Amino acid sequence: MDLELLELADTVELSPLAEAALEGLTKRPRQMSPKWFYDERGSRLFEQITDLPEYYLTRTEIALYEDHALDMVDGIGADAVVVEFGSGSSRKTPLLLDALDRPAVYAPIDISLSALREACDRLMDRYPRLSLMPVQADFTGGVELPHTLDSEAGPRLGFFPGSTLGNFHPAQAQLFLQRMLKLLGPGASLLIGVDTVKDVGTLLRAYDDAAGVTAAFNLNLLTRLNNELDADFDLLSFAHEARWNAELSRIEMHLVSTRRQEVQLCGERIPFLNGESIHTECSYKYAPAAAQALFERAGWGLERSWLAPEDAFAVYRLRAPA
Repeated sequence: MDLELLELADTVELSPLAEAALEGLTKRPRQMSPKWFYDERGSRLFEQITDLPEYYLTRTEIALYEDHALDMVDGIGADAVVVEFGSGSSRKTPLLLDALDRPAVYAPIDISLSALREACDRLMDRYPRLSLMPVQADFTGGVELPHTLDSEAGPRLGFFPGSTLGNFHPAQAQLFLQRMLKLLGPGASLLIGVDTVKDVGTLLRAYDDAAGVTAAFNLNLLTRLNNELDADFDLLSFAHEARWNAELSRIEMHLVSTRRQEVQLCGERIPFLNGESIHTECSYKYAPAAAQALFERAGWGLERSWLAPEDAFAVYRLRAPA
């Protein structure tokens, strides 16, 4: 009996973060998914990033919605059910809701409970007749919508702003788009933001701002590992770095070890060489033709597209087969 109790005591169920950290950091090249950026502090830091002068993506995309939202929802119809993937602060959502004809339901999906609460509190005041159905979940995984949506007869409209699609490897992006298609159902529409290829200087500045907010956002991942997993990363011994990978058409964010060191994580000792990095994020950039090809491989049809001046950003409206 004592032996059995000892065996049970030694069996520790790891949290999803611990599993991801051990899987990604005990092999080379070392890497972590960007979804782990978004604890409460990480979400706040990202909102600060979106207001930075170097971070063109948010203001450029918002300008597209301000100028073209009515066109973007033309033909969607009344009583729409809007499902937003990775909603965060839902900052862009009112631009869409205001353009729709009496939207019936808004279902934001986000991993951050605090972000969902704050966003829904604001939207509740602004849209008292709108039914809010927040879903706390990792939208990149096998998320399910509330069963109460089954009784809603209005048209389904997915909303995926912010160029988050670029955080997926193209093959993963295709699978994710296929999951969205299945989740939203036949005949659904999808509005999706996608960043475009542009000059390298503009891209690098957007991911390595002068004020160091993006660096703090990246390093917060290590703070989270220290706080939640009792790791012992020395934040002063890692540096944020943004790189442009021209061959793969993507920005990469790394945390680079500035000295030879060893880190404790969940009982493992992980050695880092001087200059060795943890790859924390990719942001793929798509020319319009490449984006359309990706959508079509995933089963979506391209209905319309809107490009910012100098092709700085794109919003696409897609349609699922009936």
